[in-house]
Amino acid sequence: MNTLQFLGSLELGMIYALVAVGVYLTFRIIDFPDLTVDGSFPLGAAVASICIIHGHNPVLATFLSLLAGALAGLVTAYLNTHWKILGLLASILTMTALYSINLRVMDNKPNLVIMEEPTLFQYGHVLLILSGIVIAILLLLHLFFRSNFGLAIRGAGINPKAGAAYGISINKVKLTTLALSNALVALGGSLFAQSQGYADISMGTGTIVVGLASVILGESFLRSNSLIKALIACVFGSLVYRLLISLALNSGELGLQASDLNLITACLVAAAMILTKMRKKT
Repeated sequence: MNTLQFLGSLELGMIYALVAVGVYLTFRIIDFPDLTVDGSFPLGAAVASICIIHGHNPVLATFLSLLAGALAGLVTAYLNTHWKILGLLASILTMTALYSINLRVMDNKPNLVIMEEPTLFQYGHVLLILSGIVIAILLLLHLFFRSNFGLAIRGAGINPKAGAAYGISINKVKLTTLALSNALVALGGSLFAQSQGYADISMGTGTIVVGLASVILGESFLRSNSLIKALIACVFGSLVYRLLISLALNSGELGLQASDLNLITACLVAAAMILTKMRKKT
């Protein structure tokens, strides 16, 4: 793996760190199996790309993609809280609908190219901007979850019945967390499109697997006893995941190809889970 590939892996790791953090919020904090992320990731890319193509400022385009992701999360939460649709099914319904919505956003084109357009990364080095965004997100989340409402979300996630008994609205908890999670995932999609120069309708396939893989890898390497450490572990796991993927694909001795990506991901997640089990036994 040469320097260019190494830096590229770090850039992708930083982008997907936002996905990992978003997945962590739903799967770990409120225990909600949210597959909406497979639709909100390309949604963020689509919104940002179409806005940039139409001449809007890339900062505004990025912000609008974040809002679009939050709206997608709210739809899933609404289906679950108001109509009592099973969380997993509600997220699948939203994810399925987002495929068509994303096509509409992209003017019914399967992909958009923005390589020649001004993007957020015209203001500095890609890796530095991504690192700044990730650090800012972690600090904001840390402050949010130290607030009364943030502590209520964490408490309700640990024990929903006890949280409801103390007057915590479980519906508000789900609405807020799912909106926040998918906003971060859509932000990741927006940054991916701007860094790679394109948005594709199928780019969200497997996003949930990548997010979970990063979370599990991070938890395997960094044991966390606080929220901020857990969030840092997600970022670390995303970076490790991308580096391992790059090493595996660029190792001539292994004979792996790009088509083996899913196999490598499955092996990495399985190895991380086995490592976690072994640690617990010791």
